[in-house]
Amino acid sequence: MIGAEGPATERCSRAGCTAAAVWAVHWRNPRIHSEDRVKTWLACDEHVEYLRDYLATRDFPVAVTAVGVTVERVAG
Repeated sequence: MIGAEGPATERCSRAGCTAAAVWAVHWRNPRIHSEDRVKTWLACDEHVEYLRDYLATRDFPVAVTAVGVTVERVAG
């Protein structure tokens, strides 16, 4: 099956960016998600602050870690 293994490198979640991701931006929407529900966007060095600020501006709890680090909860 074509693409069954996924991409060889994790890519940044910013629209149009194809850079390799080195950061994980963990977040949740407290209006619809419980504290144990964590969503994750990946980010390159150039876009990590943009993505974090985008979510924080909307009052979403956010935690930024290196790619590969698991976060079980995002408090806030």
